[in-house]
Amino acid sequence: MATVDAGVWHRLGRTAAPARELAKRKPTRPRLGPGRPIPFGAAIGPTLLILAWVLGSASGTLDSETLPAPWTVAATAGDLISDGRLQSNLLTSVQRAGIGLVIGVLIGLVLALVAGLSRIGEALVDGPIQIKRAIPTLALIPLFIVWFGIGEEMKLVVITTSVAIPIYLNTHAYLRSVDSRYVELAQTVGLSRWGFIRRIALPGSLPGFFTGLRLAVTIAWLALVVVEQVNATSGIGYLMTQARTYGQIDVIVVGLVIYGLLGLFGDLAVRAVERKALSWRQTLGD
Repeated sequence: MATVDAGVWHRLGRTAAPARELAKRKPTRPRLGPGRPIPFGAAIGPTLLILAWVLGSASGTLDSETLPAPWTVAATAGDLISDGRLQSNLLTSVQRAGIGLVIGVLIGLVLALVAGLSRIGEALVDGPIQIKRAIPTLALIPLFIVWFGIGEEMKLVVITTSVAIPIYLNTHAYLRSVDSRYVELAQTVGLSRWGFIRRIALPGSLPGFFTGLRLAVTIAWLALVVVEQVNATSGIGYLMTQARTYGQIDVIVVGLVIYGLLGLFGDLAVRAVERKALSWRQTLGD
């Protein structure tokens, strides 16, 4: 259950001095917790994965016809960069994913607020969202092609609808789990409806929003992989489709590595923003 702690009291502007001091005090690290953060811990897993790839290729365990060696992939990436194909297609993919992500996040957030703060809104919004969640995006692509054609509009619609679902589900769940005592507190101090949303509802739903955002970033790239193979003339997915036609496995692996790096760095960026935005919380991961 989401909790709204000293950060909300501080936003209300009614916190007593002892409470503020308690919120600022750094608690001792629990003995049963995960331990101290590991410097550059996020890079350890990917580094070990690359090391296993290098060792497998060098020892001949991995067939180069099935999975090219890292140095072969690096050389192919260098060739793609030198002739400009990688940069142009990467820019197109980032633009598609970025636009779809922004629109999907806004739609998901607005729907979550509508459904989370109003019973009527929940009755109107939650059912269709749950139906969409149960229908795979791949199953909707033929219908989207009929409605929007095979151009950029269809691709953006697929990414947007895929992104909006995790944003809505997680934000709505945390919004509805805000402790009712804080609602009573808002009424006691005479907060308006907008004041309640800004100082209690939104801070209380932020953990869920960031969880949904981490999922949304990954899903945006997954949806991009699919739509860029539907009559696309540019993008990393298009580059991989062309490579598959001509049996260029090294180019396919270059595309996969790029998708993986974009997903990893996108997740790290969201987590960094989350730590900054939720710095008032004291959690097991701190």
